[in-house]
Amino acid sequence: MSLEQLRNAEIITALVTPFKENGEINFEALPKLIEHLLAHHTQGIVLAGTTGESPTLTHDEELKLFEVVQDIVADRVPLIVGVGTNDTRDSVIFTKEVSDFGGFTAGLAVVPYYNKPSQEGLYQHFKAIADASDLPIILYNVPGRTVAQLSVETSLRLAQHPNIIAIKECTGVDNLTYLVEQAPKDFLVYTGEDGLAFHAKALGAQGVISVASHTHGDDFNQMFTDLASGHLKDAAAIQRQLLPKIDALFSLPSPAPVKAVLNHMGFEVGGLRLPMVAASEQEAQAIIDVVAAEHLK
Repeated sequence: MSLEQLRNAEIITALVTPFKENGEINFEALPKLIEHLLAHHTQGIVLAGTTGESPTLTHDEELKLFEVVQDIVADRVPLIVGVGTNDTRDSVIFTKEVSDFGGFTAGLAVVPYYNKPSQEGLYQHFKAIADASDLPIILYNVPGRTVAQLSVETSLRLAQHPNIIAIKECTGVDNLTYLVEQAPKDFLVYTGEDGLAFHAKALGAQGVISVASHTHGDDFNQMFTDLASGHLKDAAAIQRQLLPKIDALFSLPSPAPVKAVLNHMGFEVGGLRLPMVAASEQEAQAIIDVVAAEHLK
């Protein structure tokens, strides 16, 4: 898929990785799940991101996952794959491999975790990844997961790189505002916080890279449609109705809540790999009661 098609994508789903009871990837569960997403306004898919439990996927598993999803999607929406780690050399090697693999619109590179680099270190890390191949790179700033954080100034500096095309920003409204206002006009700004999707779109961001779109893609689509047509009150009403569901989807470390809901809906995504753990039966029911009320009938 082309970059132009990515530029038209407002709702991108960070896909869960389904597992069997024995812990292996359940590739057989992917077609039903992906067709559901595409039928409910997912306009792009992220593979092997945080929601996909990338830290516990092996190199070979990731490549097999990429191949299987490519075959299912068949160029209907852009595919973005996680390429970043806290090791620049490893990230560069994998980015080159993914580029050679072919068929992906962009690579998602997370802020290095654990080693806590300086802003200059972050800049050089992402520059090295972006220089490594022709694969366009999306920055992923998620300090709640990584501790380290891209400053707005460093993000804007990186936005000048011709092969860095976007950012998934998981901080607050202030940073989104500065990025939308000051980044190059062709640089895409996505919020990675479902609860800020309304705010991000209203500010002029491209859209959301979402977990909640697994279950509520129609609501995001209608909210964005209402915003685009000037129906602010209608869009705001959807945001208010979505917020308790989003809160429930992040009431435990993600993706445990969304996997509980998807299992309830019959998608057989299974559990999580340690050190992540699935919701208990009681926790899962509480989440389902909020998030999937419309699916309980």
